[in-house]
Amino acid sequence: MRILISNDDGYLAPGINALARALASVAEIAVFAPDSNRSGASSSLTLEKPISVYTAENGFHYTTGTPSDCVHIALTGVLPWKPDLVVTGINHGANMGEDTLYSGTVAAAMEAFLFDIPAIAFSQVERGWMELESAALVARDLVLAVYESMPRPFLLNVNIPNRPYDEFGPALATRLGRRHHSEDVLKTLDPFGREMFWIGPTGQTRDAGEGTDFYAVKNGHISVTPLKFEWTEERHMDDLRKALT
Repeated sequence: MRILISNDDGYLAPGINALARALASVAEIAVFAPDSNRSGASSSLTLEKPISVYTAENGFHYTTGTPSDCVHIALTGVLPWKPDLVVTGINHGANMGEDTLYSGTVAAAMEAFLFDIPAIAFSQVERGWMELESAALVARDLVLAVYESMPRPFLLNVNIPNRPYDEFGPALATRLGRRHHSEDVLKTLDPFGREMFWIGPTGQTRDAGEGTDFYAVKNGHISVTPLKFEWTEERHMDDLRKALT
């Protein structure tokens, strides 16, 4: 198996290094990741300037672009082979519910999915990298479990609780939960007295019932959510047609 690995925390992040070590034991790997943290980049592509690609001493490739740039460039002109699978992460913090819309980790996996390549995005639920090696072993196990059995292409979003490897319950197939609206922006002043803003914290969960990603990880399970790219709201088509006539 040949696996392309990317993330949004940057090529030096502990998460991608642990993931690469775990997957190198079962596949030929290549790493293309941002040169620094690009969390929240979503599916943005860099179109207004060129992107540079460098190679680190450990063989990882890092770019001046976004997570989606990294996968796009690797697939369309830099990587000498087509990967069988694209794996992203391990992200520093959960990507559940609406997080998936903003996450660069999920977006990098989505970029591969748009090229009809199977992809899996991995995140650790709590920040701080506790039990990271356990999460990397879980990621390896899930890759081996789903690669042969899932229809192509597939896109999976996986959230892993921070706990020892031998304490995990079975992985659960889940749907995305929902959060409340984000908190208000945080206002501050720069050294010249000009007003500045920080995006506020994410809101509390409003749909964390059984079957959701939130419910699974709260109860110690690995959450595995199949995603798709289909934004057409079919329920509104008839009403829209009437409005347009």
